[in-house]
Amino acid sequence: MKKNIQLFFIVSFSVFLFSSCLDQGKGGKSTVKGVVRHHSLAIPNAIVYIKYGATDFPGESPSNYNDQVTADAAGNYEFSKLKDGNYYLYGIGYDDLIQEVVKGGISVRLVYDKTTKTDIPVTE
Repeated sequence: MKKNIQLFFIVSFSVFLFSSCLDQGKGGKSTVKGVVRHHSLAIPNAIVYIKYGATDFPGESPSNYNDQVTADAAGNYEFSKLKDGNYYLYGIGYDDLIQEVVKGGISVRLVYDKTTKTDIPVTE
């Protein structure tokens, strides 16, 4: 009986740890927003991808990401209603000044019920 109780607690604790690591993404009260920037210039209409539970660059393929938004004409983007945790943001757009595609990313840590301002640096 004692072994069964110990096994139950070990399994329950393991499931809790595993699920809390995966518990990132939609369904929270956190927001991340900012501007997609090439040097100091905003990149209008850039596409911004977000990867839940990531701190490292997951690659350029849109299939590697969980969601996306299109920045407005001033380069502003926003993801809201996220759970606290780690996220990777990747932006891609077109810089009319140099007439080239610019892209890049940054990791961000979100805290419960807070808005985090994070500009996304992009380059050629």
